[in-house]
Amino acid sequence: MTAPTVRFTDERLANGLRVIVSEDHLAPVVAVNIWYNVGSKHEVPGKTGFAHLFEHVMFQGSGHVAKAEHMALVQAAGGTMNGTTWLDRTNYFETVPSHQLELALWLEADRMATLLDALNQENLDNQRDVVKNEKRSSYDNRPYGDWFQRLQGHLFPVEHPYHHPTIGSMADLDAASLEDVASFFRTYYAPNNAVLAIVGDVHPSQARTWVERYFGSIPANPAIPALADMSLPATLGAESREVVEDRVPLPRHFFGFRAPSMGDPRFDALEIASQILAGGKGSRLYRRLIRDEKIAQDVSFFALGLIGGASLLAGQATVRPGVDVAVVEQAFEEELERLGREPVTDDELLRARALIETYELESLQRVEERADRLAMYATLLDDPDMINRQLDRYLAVTAADIQAAVAEVLRPDNRVVLTYVPKSGEAGEAGDAGKPGEGDRTEGDEESAA
Repeated sequence: MTAPTVRFTDERLANGLRVIVSEDHLAPVVAVNIWYNVGSKHEVPGKTGFAHLFEHVMFQGSGHVAKAEHMALVQAAGGTMNGTTWLDRTNYFETVPSHQLELALWLEADRMATLLDALNQENLDNQRDVVKNEKRSSYDNRPYGDWFQRLQGHLFPVEHPYHHPTIGSMADLDAASLEDVASFFRTYYAPNNAVLAIVGDVHPSQARTWVERYFGSIPANPAIPALADMSLPATLGAESREVVEDRVPLPRHFFGFRAPSMGDPRFDALEIASQILAGGKGSRLYRRLIRDEKIAQDVSFFALGLIGGASLLAGQATVRPGVDVAVVEQAFEEELERLGREPVTDDELLRARALIETYELESLQRVEERADRLAMYATLLDDPDMINRQLDRYLAVTAADIQAAVAEVLRPDNRVVLTYVPKSGEAGEAGDAGKPGEGDRTEGDEESAA
């Protein structure tokens, strides 16, 4: 199957808003996705969690929209919507019947322009409490819930913006004043710091007219602070280990590695390698740890693309009852080492390519996914046309590329090993703690406003 070419226009308003429009009249729906170039990496010590907090605050009303009315209006129009936060960005998105496009654009413009008109102490306090409840339910009181935060802490040094989790510090949020929060919004929620993607049953000239009408008068912020140098050594330099005794049902190993940034051809090779390692029942880790040796309950391995100096690779294996935890770790690490020592077979490479090709083609059939990817590539790589080249990049990866990238990255002196073990008397059936954001989007660990 040949990947369809996604045709689009790419232009900027006078205030700097980047507008990408892709016309597709196959179905009477349109996706609107706005990416702000602000994530947890833009936060400063003592003021963490602001990016994620705003993902919630953005649904609390604006100058002409009442509290929670944004969601109510979209749903009443037959649409869906949400927002997510990650280390590198924050985004908000709606999919609506095409005749409701103007409504979606007006709603996004109103909160970009006038959110602070509706922000008050009551809303701030309320959303702080919502975030605290989210942290308790998703991190503190969930088996293995803090694994990714711990992994970040090992992979990125304290002074690096990726060191702290997206959800931030509850102490920082408690200490944040209304003016602190408003200042963060005024700094980063500006049109010249955003990409607006519109994909689907849309007439581009009409869409541009509405975008100009609703967004064109919003002033730019010419003083958006530049990020400090985020470059890092290619590897950690030494293995890092931590044993966590917690209320978990079974022992579980988590593995992490520092990797090249998103957009680097080596990162493409590592994504293919991840499929060979853990892409379904034909993968190496599944066959060895689950099917053949029956020492693990589950396995996974995946790549999370970042652009701030390094990405990361992560994997996990839950130890079966009665099995020595060291046996599972050794088998897992041997499979990683073997992948860097021996070329993958032709069959393995074909299978991995097929899995990725199927996923890519299925994703590109959805207007909301195309809108998300156009905005993502524009925001992170300044290259929205990557949507038309990424699949070919994956399919061009060779066995030699995989072996070289794995040997460079999946090595002991670049490895973090977290081992969760049950507290006495708390062993049982394994819970779920997979890829961050699993079941949602593909960029990684995301907090959701809905």
